[in-house]
Amino acid sequence: MRKSYRVKKEEDFQKVFMQGKSCANRQFVVYVIDKPNQVHFRVGISVGKKIGNSVARNWVKRRIRQSLTELKPHLRQDCDFIVIARPPISGVSMADTKNNLMHILRLAHILLA
Repeated sequence: MRKSYRVKKEEDFQKVFMQGKSCANRQFVVYVIDKPNQVHFRVGISVGKKIGNSVARNWVKRRIRQSLTELKPHLRQDCDFIVIARPPISGVSMADTKNNLMHILRLAHILLA
């Protein structure tokens, strides 16, 4: 995913946390904020140390990014959102990761039908 599709700055992360709405399931928490003037969506991914060592955290981030890349045409373009991984995600297959991510994005109204 290109850099223009990422939320990178701390102030942008904090704005989404403070002003955005959240949804959660067992594997993920998603915060979303509407940005009506934006050309395309931006996403931030957060994987904490409870998930495991750096290898495990990067492995989870790669799976989330891959799932979002596959879902890109079906996502709302006028929002910023942050995906936070929860500890049960570390032992989940790629298909289950994508299904759980699709579930939470539907609940947050980011994934279009």
